[in-house]
Amino acid sequence: MTSNYKKTIIVFNKVAIVYDRVNKFGGAERVLLTLHEMFPDAPLYTSVYDKKNASWASCFPKIYTSFLQKFKFVRNHHELFGWLMPIAFEQFDFSQYDLVISVTSEAAKGIITLPKTKHICYMLTPTRYLWSGYDFYLNNPPNIFKYIPFFKLLSKPILGYLRWWDKVVAKRPDKIIAISTEVQKRIKKYYNLESEIIFPPVDLRHFKKSLVGGLRSESRAAARNFLENAYSNNYYFIHGRFEPYKKLDLILSIFKKNKLPLVVSGSGSEFERLKTNRYKNIKFISKPNDQELINLYQNAKAFLMPQEEDFGITSVEAQGFGVPVIAYNKGGSLDTIIDGKTGILFNDQTVESLSKAIEKFDRTSFDKQYLMTNAKRFSKERFIKEFINIL
Repeated sequence: MTSNYKKTIIVFNKVAIVYDRVNKFGGAERVLLTLHEMFPDAPLYTSVYDKKNASWASCFPKIYTSFLQKFKFVRNHHELFGWLMPIAFEQFDFSQYDLVISVTSEAAKGIITLPKTKHICYMLTPTRYLWSGYDFYLNNPPNIFKYIPFFKLLSKPILGYLRWWDKVVAKRPDKIIAISTEVQKRIKKYYNLESEIIFPPVDLRHFKKSLVGGLRSESRAAARNFLENAYSNNYYFIHGRFEPYKKLDLILSIFKKNKLPLVVSGSGSEFERLKTNRYKNIKFISKPNDQELINLYQNAKAFLMPQEEDFGITSVEAQGFGVPVIAYNKGGSLDTIIDGKTGILFNDQTVESLSKAIEKFDRTSFDKQYLMTNAKRFSKERFIKEFINIL
């Protein structure tokens, strides 16, 4: 792998990386950090950059932003400006580069490159609000849209234009790489294009290097008291950036009734809306750092993933700590979870179906070592090797 890596660096002397927006941290951002490790001199191009909420991006030698950066409001309210994203990404000049890698779930694939520049698109999913989640987003708009009169009527022509543009520019990359079998199917369905699969990198070593320190001081007492008060190694755990499609409300409705201990950690609009619920058996932990997350994973009885994920890095992280996953039997879960061996899959996003899965989980034994071995299939080293082979 080292030899091939050096040859790739020589062939592609000038490399750039492109991402939709840099204003948060999650699974996609871990992909960017791995690409930065592979190409440390490559600058990052993006529509907007929020230094406060995306301090991780400071490792890039240079970050180029679009004209939207001038408007501070856009940085964390990008939903209002989807109609401007085509212009934002088509304005960039990549004529000096041999290779451009776009990482995208929206508009970054729409960059314009010259024939001499190779464009590899690592597609997280075809734009969700335009395709697989079109009806859901139209009927459940983000809070910022709920106060706009005639939202549906006004948005349909804009979404129609964006769907047309999205389908046209999907043909611009020289090669598309999908992050999962589910995303590969969507690329074929919505764009009628072929793609290869490279699973995202899950760097469990990054977590294991942080196995010291415990919880932050401001949340240490409350969290430790909850976790140690008869719940150690016995609570269910869910973590992520919670938006409506993540089905956090489904989880809470079940655990309010069954009274089993539950820890919810993360961020997002649904997290903020629902964390005000006060139940003795449910604990909310906002924006945990790596050390907190390690403690939460390690002591969990099971990890919950009720949503359809494009891939689902958190489910792999859980398995890496020997924790089985209870997940919706659709999307990325089909690539990452082996039913009955590394978790339990349920078929419907309903209280009844998930409740039965929890009951089945309690009757099932899991091999911790097998779980950890399965997680290694998605290592960072494997991602780098497969990406280099394609280049």
